[in-house]
Amino acid sequence: MTESTGLRELKKARLRETIADTAIRMFLESGFDQVSITDIARAAEVSRRTLFAYFPTKEDLVLHRFADHEEEAARVVRSRRPGQPALDALEESILAALQARDPNTGLNDNPETMAFLQLISGTESLAARLLRYATRGTTALTDALTDAGFDLLTARLTAAQLIALQHQLAFMNHDALTRGESATHRYPQAVRATNHTFNLLRNGLNSL
Repeated sequence: MTESTGLRELKKARLRETIADTAIRMFLESGFDQVSITDIARAAEVSRRTLFAYFPTKEDLVLHRFADHEEEAARVVRSRRPGQPALDALEESILAALQARDPNTGLNDNPETMAFLQLISGTESLAARLLRYATRGTTALTDALTDAGFDLLTARLTAAQLIALQHQLAFMNHDALTRGESATHRYPQAVRATNHTFNLLRNGLNSL
């Protein structure tokens, strides 16, 4: 990549973030359905055509941050240490994310993050679109588990359960925080819930 090409890519990335940040700020202030694409383009000082070149839909303005992470579980499996079981690598990754207060775990009580997640859960079209990202994440994880030696049926069932359970864990964490619990206070319970989830995946319901 030449220096000029690198500079152009950097400018594009900055413009993309500017547009998204502007949109999210406006959505938080006025509500998702009350803000139009035209309003966002005007505030970000770009044309509607430019905005759509970066974000094909209005929902993408909010959810692109999740789209960037939809294949995270698959990446964890593919990059795990030699000899490390796939489920161990996935559990380790989620526990590390909890410790880092990654917003994707729901365990982040920063007011802006809380408001952002509330915007998604409270907007039907955003919540529905988020399920599409989960489906793609399941497909990617299925492929990674198959490559790791799982038979196709086991890979599909494991991936579907894991992605669904990961979303449930995040929802429970976020719900606890919206009820006034701090992330620090919630953390030990979030760790226990994650450990319990993976024990169920490893051992099945007979372990209950």
